[in-house]
Amino acid sequence: MNNRFRNWSDLRVFLSVARAGSTLAASRDLGMAQPTVARRIDALEHALGLTLFERDTRGFRLTPEGQSLLPAAEAVANTIAAFSDQAQAIAGPRPIRVTGFVANLEGAAARILSEFSGLYPDVQFEFLAVLNLLDLTANEADIALRVTWSEHDPSLICRHVSNPQFTLFGAPAYAEKYGLPRSPEEMAGHTVLSWKRDDTAPVLHDWICRHLPGNRASRSYSEVAVKDTAVRAGQGLGLMNVRLVAPEVEAGTLIRCFDPPEELTASHDILVAPDAWRRPEVKTFVRFFAPRYAALFR
Repeated sequence: MNNRFRNWSDLRVFLSVARAGSTLAASRDLGMAQPTVARRIDALEHALGLTLFERDTRGFRLTPEGQSLLPAAEAVANTIAAFSDQAQAIAGPRPIRVTGFVANLEGAAARILSEFSGLYPDVQFEFLAVLNLLDLTANEADIALRVTWSEHDPSLICRHVSNPQFTLFGAPAYAEKYGLPRSPEEMAGHTVLSWKRDDTAPVLHDWICRHLPGNRASRSYSEVAVKDTAVRAGQGLGLMNVRLVAPEVEAGTLIRCFDPPEELTASHDILVAPDAWRRPEVKTFVRFFAPRYAALFR
């Protein structure tokens, strides 16, 4: 037999006629004209070299051959349905997972996110305010708002935001009691608090240690928020982002010790995972968010 069965859609017609018992009833289920349904059955029988239905005035009844093929046809239909469901789940809406320090996701940045959500209410977000750096290339997150002192993985899509500066700050209570160093060389003898995170800010920690006796900070904290709270309470000095603490300096609740050392200037970037960038909603969000977020730091 030269003819071979190739048209998988004919199985749908076969199943509909088998279940409905006539080409007329099947045509209503399939949304096809009755003559088209009849022609598709004829074509399927010809391709298989089998008679699948007995035709009479009562309609279409499965032959023994058609009856024996029915379970296999139903299995194919179930497989196609499962394939379609899985494809829809993969392509369906997923939240955009954004990671960064809490400070990067608050205030004006949160208002930009709210504005975007108002324009695109169907796009959902999941915010991962974690201390460790999530691996975007391993799809641990889709977008990262990140301050770093090292080169990024070249496979990541990068939108540069700013170059934040860091220097040493202290509270008035500390300054009144111990004074403040006016250069890195005067740090010896002061209590300097550090945030030791080998995977996020080793440059800041190492810089502090280089300027203290014994190459070690007076105290290290596992969380930057706890360290900053201790600095504000006058327990010691600490490196902070110059721009972020500018309102506190202006209010007099923090005092800058000296100008920001050039070597502590970082790169503040929006990084996007390659797989996430293929999603239309991620591209739409980044193109909306990136210029507005960057404008906050100019």
